[in-house]
Amino acid sequence: MPASKKPSLSRPFSFAFSGIWEVIKAERNIKVHLVLAALAILLGLILGISRLEWLAIVLIISAVLVAEIFNSAIEEICNLLRRENHLDYQETKFIRDTSAGAVLILAIASIIIGAIIFLPYLL
Repeated sequence: MPASKKPSLSRPFSFAFSGIWEVIKAERNIKVHLVLAALAILLGLILGISRLEWLAIVLIISAVLVAEIFNSAIEEICNLLRRENHLDYQETKFIRDTSAGAVLILAIASIIIGAIIFLPYLL
């Protein structure tokens, strides 16, 4: 019996990058988050923030972007449910709103973390 060929390791990465790119192309909010993330990174470089501060910045940027990607996926699942099951928007509203709320919590946390890190340098 011939050995089965293992799938390429690059293939899952290709799917993942494709998904990230699709969200960036389709969703306005992730573009806003990316611009703000770039500004935070630029400000961190200009101000010479510490390694620990970089850790906090990278973690919160990553968390916000991941939350936004999950939110987009959840929105698409809701759209599919509505189409396939002929649901009214109100029947998926709780799912959509709670998912968006999770992103909002992280976005607010990112502003607070940014203020804690950057304000002492700026004042």
